[in-house]
Amino acid sequence: MKRKELMIMHGLLILGWFIASAASRITPQEKAESVTPIPTLSPPEGNMTFINGVTWCVARPGASQEDLQNALDWACGPGGADCSQLQPGGRCYQPNTLLTHASYAFNIFYQQNGNSDIACNFGGAGALVKRDPSFGSCKFLASE
Repeated sequence: MKRKELMIMHGLLILGWFIASAASRITPQEKAESVTPIPTLSPPEGNMTFINGVTWCVARPGASQEDLQNALDWACGPGGADCSQLQPGGRCYQPNTLLTHASYAFNIFYQQNGNSDIACNFGGAGALVKRDPSFGSCKFLASE
């Protein structure tokens, strides 16, 4: 149990670093955007059924490519998310886009770390949704 607590604390410290570094790069226009509700965009073949009380963490469509890549690298590295399904041939490799790969990795980290809001922040690059972002053979874990 001690190891899990240390991993969570480490993850929260890294997320804090992402938040602080992202805040230093925000322009006034982006800051105004950050308080605007974010539409949830699922792939067209995704399950659009609302499941009461179930949440997923996905990449925010308005996030910069740099922020998404940094957060994806962290989630699949120090964050400990199992990103094996994002490798070529994996169930979630296609479509091979930064947004879909980051969404999958963000959700794995979020589900493994207690579904807390902070576990879906990723320096502002993550967003909680109530619609299943799964598509095709790529199934996103869900909170219970």
